[in-house]
Amino acid sequence: MPLKIHNREARRLWLASQGLDKPPTGALDVLAIIKRLGFVQLDTIQAVVRAHHHIIWSRNQNYREPMLDKLMADKRGIFEHYTHDASVLPMAFYPMWRRQFRRKKEAIDRSHYYSTMLNAKGRDAIKTRLANEGPLSTHAFDTKAAKKGMWVRPPHKLALDYMWYAGELATSHRVNFTKFYDLADRVFPQALRAQNHSDATQINWLCHAALDRMGLGTLGEIQKFWEAMDTQEVKTWAQDAALVAVELQAADGTWSEAFAPVDIEDRLSRLTAPTSRLRILSPFDPAVRDRNRLSRLFGFDYRIEIFVPAAKRKWGYYVFPLLEGDRFVGRIEAKADRAKGVLNVFNLWAEPQVMWTGARAAKLDAELSRLAKLAGVSEVNWHCPKLIT
Repeated sequence: MPLKIHNREARRLWLASQGLDKPPTGALDVLAIIKRLGFVQLDTIQAVVRAHHHIIWSRNQNYREPMLDKLMADKRGIFEHYTHDASVLPMAFYPMWRRQFRRKKEAIDRSHYYSTMLNAKGRDAIKTRLANEGPLSTHAFDTKAAKKGMWVRPPHKLALDYMWYAGELATSHRVNFTKFYDLADRVFPQALRAQNHSDATQINWLCHAALDRMGLGTLGEIQKFWEAMDTQEVKTWAQDAALVAVELQAADGTWSEAFAPVDIEDRLSRLTAPTSRLRILSPFDPAVRDRNRLSRLFGFDYRIEIFVPAAKRKWGYYVFPLLEGDRFVGRIEAKADRAKGVLNVFNLWAEPQVMWTGARAAKLDAELSRLAKLAGVSEVNWHCPKLIT
């Protein structure tokens, strides 16, 4: 009979797997946090702080923004590539990521979008400049796009990205979030480049690593974790993999089939109630990234509305989920004004059946003060009621 995992257990298992079950304090090891998560998504939007900084800070609030850049540029502890989106991954994962370079290159070769990039001769010229001049950003090149548009890129930018996706170039460092490209041989250590694992070995590692970081999941969720293998590859892997079949109870009480690692019972036996601290999570936090999984486990319907026209938004442009214990209790719209040294709060919503008590409001005030410190501002200004009931 499949092992039955009740909803509260599933929620706590997920939060423990995500490093959100303990208070975000203590000694800080940025690389260990990224390894535990598998990757951290990068994002340009800076409503308060950029998502990658916020995600790491949510696990340990001793974190500050320069630490990630130093880990990549100076220590070469991480590298950038594409999971479901642009992300940083532990450098140690590079040998198991090589198939993703190939997959992205093959996908681009089939894409019309890159048809206007520089040809092979032009790409070789870029690599010659990098060899001679060192890391360069897209601003070092001056080709022009044939037309204008939001998603139109000049030929050199397309070529840089093509070689980056293919693993011929790598991100050397960033300056004010501007990416600097370099030859891959200068970024990826030779000892890691010398490792050549079979496709099957890489798939096996990726699938087990995904399930290990989720605690339990469906084959579809395993596939979506990295977006580095297709559905059929995951199905084939599962036929011979050591897995435990489980039945998972959703937030609405329904049951469905899923899989767990072989040590699932030991993991469940070690679960404890998560910290009651209230956390403001990034919309791109891996704990909430898979919106369907989030809804199934927590009954929390969350979408980010940055691409929704203002008049059609249900909540707001950039709204943060609020996690307390093992449930999501609300969402908040906030934006930092660094020039004025202020974190502005524009809206606060409680989830249905959540009483917004004075104690809960005090927890939120404390977390807002901590988030303001991360953003480098000193004051929190409310432009809406605090919802105390």
